[in-house]
Amino acid sequence: MNFNQLADDPEDDQHSPAERAAAASRSTWVSVGVNLLLTIAQIVAGVLAKSQGLIADGIHSLSDLVADFVVLFASHHSQKDADADHPYGHQRFETAASLVLGVLLLVVGLGMLWSAAQKLQAPETIATVHIVALWVAAGALTAKELLFRYMLSVAKRVKSSMLVANAWHARSDAASSLVVGLGIIGNLAGYPILDPIAAAIVGFMVTKMGWSFGWDALHDLMDRAVDEAEVQAIRQTLLETPGISNVHDVRTRKMGDMIVVDAHLEVEATLSVEQGHDIAVAARARVLQRHRVLNLMTHVDPFKRPDLDHAAPAVR
Repeated sequence: MNFNQLADDPEDDQHSPAERAAAASRSTWVSVGVNLLLTIAQIVAGVLAKSQGLIADGIHSLSDLVADFVVLFASHHSQKDADADHPYGHQRFETAASLVLGVLLLVVGLGMLWSAAQKLQAPETIATVHIVALWVAAGALTAKELLFRYMLSVAKRVKSSMLVANAWHARSDAASSLVVGLGIIGNLAGYPILDPIAAAIVGFMVTKMGWSFGWDALHDLMDRAVDEAEVQAIRQTLLETPGISNVHDVRTRKMGDMIVVDAHLEVEATLSVEQGHDIAVAARARVLQRHRVLNLMTHVDPFKRPDLDHAAPAVR
């Protein structure tokens, strides 16, 4: 999942930090409840039914629980007001949370791969699973898919990459439950080795997703720019501001799910300093109102129209 897909609408209605935090809290507590029940059901059923795949799926659900509490922690801190040490606010707590989620998924996925590899090296130790494991896997698949759709809809509404990461974490569990279910079916059909193979596939999926989330968050922490479509939308808003002749050197960097922008605005050279300042203030207000921009730093450049080139003789 590319977090830039959050910018489907370049001109987003501004969501206050309080609204974003409330949405994150509600959806995450729903996820906590679902993951707690699934963790208990999958691990207990996996042990009793002798299914390594189901146990691996339960551990994945347990990692979701930990991830949910990381999201709650980051959501609480990211809404803090700016202070002397953080003049742009604390929005990057969300990016840091996405990085933690990525690392968590990476570690869990590698652990699953290691456990599955140990079983595959000793196929004679693989037991035939009980049919109850299949029903638990089917229930987990349904619950996780519904949870994913709910969380993703909330994340897109408030445009939160942290919530998108957590939603796709839920989708990874849904996909893993599907793979585990197929492995259990194969085991019951007389191919016991399919259960640890399913566990290995789940481990690979989780590892890949963890790398993706962690890599994206790392780049955002290194001041990665937003996508070109959103930059052009911001530039167009600036150009539509009365008094601005041209815009250049528009630079962006992500601050959590918000954006910090620098831009050079060209205004008529004949205007006074006060008039140029007023135009820049108006441009900044328009951008902050129409885009998910946290702050816009402007530099006013004089623009001299070609028809004024000979308006005044050079001073000797």
